[in-house]
Parts: sequence; structure tokens; C-alpha cells
Amino acid sequence: MSTVGRAAVLSLAAVLLIPSAASVQPQMDPEPMVLLVQQPQAQDVRTITVLRDGSAERMKLDTYLTQVVLSELPASFAPEAMQAQAVAARTFACRRQLHGKHPDADVCTESACCQACLSKEQLRARLGDDFEAAWDKASAAVQATGNEVLTYDGTLIEATYFSCSGGTTEAAAAVWGSDVPYLQSVSSPGEQDAARYQSTETLSPQAFAAAIRTLDAELALSGDPSDWVRDITRTDGGGVDTACIGGKAFTGTQLRRAFGLNSTKFTLQYRNGAFIFDVLGYGHRVGMSQYGAEAIAELGFDYRAILRYYYRGAELTQMDDCSA
Repeated sequence: MSTVGRAAVLSLAAVLLIPSAASVQPQMDPEPMVLLVQQPQAQDVRTITVLRDGSAERMKLDTYLTQVVLSELPASFAPEAMQAQAVAARTFACRRQLHGKHPDADVCTESACCQACLSKEQLRARLGDDFEAAWDKASAAVQATGNEVLTYDGTLIEATYFSCSGGTTEAAAAVWGSDVPYLQSVSSPGEQDAARYQSTETLSPQAFAAAIRTLDAELALSGDPSDWVRDITRTDGGGVDTACIGGKAFTGTQLRRAFGLNSTKFTLQYRNGAFIFDVLGYGHRVGMSQYGAEAIAELGFDYRAILRYYYRGAELTQMDDCSA
């Protein structure tokens, strides 16, 4: 990790360690996380129905979560980061069991819809000789967190997560339009090791015009391309809120989709005859940053601190099934 990155992570450690910082930066002081204990069921009886390649499969919840952890995170991640991922994934799965999208299954294996969940065979092919050790490590993270899920006001939260934020997460309202009290913008330093932390997209004026017209086929773009883009506004999390292109306002999420960008946290310049997007982060940037969780774990904090930091005001609750 670079010197700058290490300094940023140490600043984050100060936030996690010193509650009195709330008097200076109240938004950075996580709410205390309460552990509510209920009598757990035996872990091996909990199951989930997973839609994979068009077929629904009933499997043990712990097996599913182990596959999700290994599908979503590098096997090299710290155990505490894996445990945070396990709780988020369990919460997501339990919420989908109550309010699912699929008529014949609780979840599917597509990350764009539910959670990434490679099969054991796919994971073995990906990890090779490291598969057994990685499986045991991820399984241990699932077992270590027992039946723990995240709740807010007694209800399972929408435990959204993503790869890396580019330094600051987004509030749910900035991306999806609805305020969610436990999904607010927070600083997330230490993510620079993420493979997709920074990216660049370069487009000719013709390619730029073709992409933006997928949002509005009648959009008028004429004259000097350097005049096409005006008045870019930003969210509290540093993403693009709106940009005026060809005289029409588009949201950052619309532009991310139209131009195939890794996140909405980008700058846009026209120079040397081309439009250049410089992008930070990968994903929607709402909820828990996976590489941010790894940075916090490397500082010696446990998974509870990670979850408390990214899901403000959520409670860590043990439940014996997903009916609560």
C-alpha cells in the first residue's frame, strides 16, 4: 500500500477508535451495534433455493454462503473481511427469502440481480490447487458468524455491497433516489489495491454521440464537441449527480450505463479530439466496500467494526431462520 493510502487508512482507524470524533465529524461516528441473541437452530437444517442456469437447486444455506464469499472476494482477503462479507451475504439471502424476485427460487447466481455464486466446480477451476484451503477459510468465516444478520428497526436491511468506492461511498438516495438511514455516504480509504480502483475510457466524438443517444435518440449535438458537456454537479459521495449534455440533463447513473463506466465517480474532459472519462471505484458504491472492508481488517478491527462502519445504525442480530 502506498504512503498516501496508508495515511488515509490510519485516519480511518482514528475514526473507528475515537468516538469523541463525532463532535467534529458526526457523520463519521458509527452508531453502536447491539448484538441481540435468540436461540439458534442447528446450522445444518437451514436451506435456500438457488436458481442456477435456469434450474432451481435446494442447498444448505452455509454452503451457499461459502460459495458467495469465495465468488465475491479474493481468497487472499483477511478472515475478518470474509466474516463481514458472510454476514452481508446472509442478510441479503434472508431478505430475498422473504421478498424475492424469482417465482421458483429465493436467489439466483447472477451478481447483477442477486449475489455472485459460482458452483464448487467453477471455484475449483478458478482456484486450482488453492481451492481446498480457500474453501476452508471461507467456510470458517461463515461458521464464525453463526446465524448473524443485520437489522434496522427489527427488519432485515438491504445489505448492499460492492468492490471499491474510489475513496467515498454513496448514499442510497444519490443512486436509487430513496433515502435509507443505514446506507449513507462515508469515507472509505485504503482501496487502492483493488484491480479496478481506477480506470479510463476514451471515446471519439462520434462514439460519444452514439452512446449518449442511447438515452435520447433525438439529442442535438452540433458544433465544437468541447461545448457539448456543461454543468456537472456532484453528490456528497463524489459521484456525478447530473450533467448537462446537448442541453439536456442526465443523471450519473444514466451516464454510467450509457458509457459502460465502472462507477459514477468520474471526471469528463474533452482534449486532443477525444472525450476522456477518468473513473474511480467499481460498482454502485452503496453500502459496504469490499476492499474497504479488507483495509479495515488489516488494521486489526473485527467484522463487527466493519459492518458498523458501513451500515450506520444497523444491529447485528442472531436469528434461527429468515422469518424475522
